[in-house]
Amino acid sequence: MSKIVFLDVDGTLIDYSAQCPDSAKAAVEKARANGHKVYICTGCSKAEIEQRDLPELDGMIGGNGAYVEDDGEVVMHQGLSKEDVKHIVDWCNDRHLGFYLEANSGMYANDYMKEQGPAVMFQYGTGKGADEMTAKESAAHFVNSFIYLDGEDLYRDDVNKISFILSDYQDHLDSKEEFPHLIANTWGGKGEHALFGDLGPTGITKKHAIEVLLDHLDADQKDTISFGDAKIDLSMFELCDYNVAMGNGGTEIKEAADYITDDVNEDGLYNAFVHLGLIEE
Repeated sequence: MSKIVFLDVDGTLIDYSAQCPDSAKAAVEKARANGHKVYICTGCSKAEIEQRDLPELDGMIGGNGAYVEDDGEVVMHQGLSKEDVKHIVDWCNDRHLGFYLEANSGMYANDYMKEQGPAVMFQYGTGKGADEMTAKESAAHFVNSFIYLDGEDLYRDDVNKISFILSDYQDHLDSKEEFPHLIANTWGGKGEHALFGDLGPTGITKKHAIEVLLDHLDADQKDTISFGDAKIDLSMFELCDYNVAMGNGGTEIKEAADYITDDVNEDGLYNAFVHLGLIEE
């Protein structure tokens, strides 16, 4: 029986230095050759994904569920309104917070991101196990990947979601009060140690996006498998029939999982595919 596999990207398909292990690529390629469908289900927008060295896939869910694509066909795309983008941009700038707008056409940032981003992304990389040199290189690549704009040029109408640097956890709590009609998440750390907040349109979750894709494919929920490493992936786990937490994941995602990969061996994804019968060893 063929399966539909949903893979988170950062910390799942790729490591925290933004590299996709050869074993992970081989796992995806072999699974697809065996007739299974493999999609990424990520907070990243398409422009960011296109910068990654990933294996060929059947499609993607991006923006934490704002964008759904199957075999090159856009199935759903629901982003933030221009009015909401303007409000968030002004709010972040008033607080001197670095941020970037995640659109399928590119990633657009303010000057505060240029100043604050390297140190924060270095902290992100080392916190996830990367050595200092790798974390520094990865942070520089991340910050240099943005298109830097200012003023009204940041008031865009093609934005899936917006991520912003947290000066402390209170920024996230304040964002929930300032934008009660939007979905507010954190990422880059655990609990109050998160590094980023993000804001996206209400009703948009990875779970909802998978529902939309399954309806498009006329596929059954019982044939789904999801892989994740963070709290944001719990909505995938709510829907999918079988759920795998990466060994490097947080406590909540592990407690919700049916299976946990090896957190030492970088071949964890490959071994999990073997364990689930998606590929042969």
